[in-house]
Amino acid sequence: MNIKLEFQYFEGCPNHLKMQENLLNAIKGLEDKIELKKILVEDELTAVQVKFRGSPTLLIDGEDLLGMPEPENPSLACRYYPGGLPSIDEIRKAVLTKLETLNSQ
Repeated sequence: MNIKLEFQYFEGCPNHLKMQENLLNAIKGLEDKIELKKILVEDELTAVQVKFRGSPTLLIDGEDLLGMPEPENPSLACRYYPGGLPSIDEIRKAVLTKLETLNSQ
């Protein structure tokens, strides 16, 4: 069973390329267990439709990487990560934990 990763971003965000790079490095070797979907959030309507938490955001099977809840009023905005962007190791650990959970069911 594969897990679904959804990478949400918009082009004007200065951090989306680094986060995407971290994500792609984090999932190396796991591609056969993952469905990766990139969502370009281009306008407010799309932001509302995907319940955008800000750019960049990574959802793992619909759950935010850091557990941020869906916003009441999604908007086209950059996302602030207090500890900095999630690292390759942080992303990989979250993906592996989700895979282990799925495999144990």
